Amino acid sequence: MSTKHPIIAITGSSGAGTTTTTNAIRHIFRNLNVNAAVVGGDSFHRFTRPEMEVEIRKAQEQGKHISYFGPIANDFALLENLFTEYGQSGTGQFREYLHTFDEAVPFNQMPGTFTPWQDLPDNTDLLFYEGLHGGITTEEHDVAKHVDLLVGMVPIVNLEWIQKIVRDTTDRGHSREAVMSSIVRSLDDYFQYITPQFSQTHVNFQRVPTVDTSNPFSAREIPTQDESFVVVRFRSEMKSVDYPYLLQMIDGSFMSRVNTLVVPGGKISLAMELILTPLLEEILHNKRRSTLQMDWVQDK
Repeated sequence: MSTKHPIIAITGSSGAGTTTTTNAIRHIFRNLNVNAAVVGGDSFHRFTRPEMEVEIRKAQEQGKHISYFGPIANDFALLENLFTEYGQSGTGQFREYLHTFDEAVPFNQMPGTFTPWQDLPDNTDLLFYEGLHGGITTEEHDVAKHVDLLVGMVPIVNLEWIQKIVRDTTDRGHSREAVMSSIVRSLDDYFQYITPQFSQTHVNFQRVPTVDTSNPFSAREIPTQDESFVVVRFRSEMKSVDYPYLLQMIDGSFMSRVNTLVVPGGKISLAMELILTPLLEEILHNKRRSTLQMDWVQDK
């Protein structure tokens, strides 16, 4: 963690709904006039989409599995190095992974490829990461220890699969069979590298639908937010959370445990702003105080 150069990370698997959280945080950034360096987790994939398809076929021929969740397909060391460098100096490099034709055309590239590496903008207030591995911890790497605010997006797994199937078939042009195969192939890595991160998070948002999702592979539409509740779990040592205020401000919310708030799904954006704004304000306040103290020491 770094007081002077803080890092905010949204972590969740593909199809988990991290975009909802990202939009809420970007809105908070605008309200607080935060100049953030933004990094997408997919930029730390090792392979382009065609290269990944080759690696998958190789693994299948050997009776093995490879997925975008695990270390074969992702460079955890490179991600940790970025977080380390930014925390120390507020600098680093980033690139983008281009998912769709709309994203790729401005770069005169094909979907499933990377833009060139480039330097992060100068003089940013914080680094904002959104992707698969913002809280990854393995025997070799500990990304989570560098993050000042780690937020998990964790829909129940059937809903997560529905969101992934609908998104990848509708927005990214994959066949339904290919997406289902990807889900099955990813299970081992999901259990080993994705779910453990949610024990590291400061706040988890877990969407639970109130409609039948028992067979996600037959679903044709994603349950709406109004057809859901969101379970918000806070890390137990987070003593500054004002639960009475949240209960008052979010109609229909209730406490299910001493550190767990349940809110109607349609209120998720409001809940995120009410919950995350004071946490970000505290981080920015500590940053300003640290900067002033350092300037004072240098003047002496």
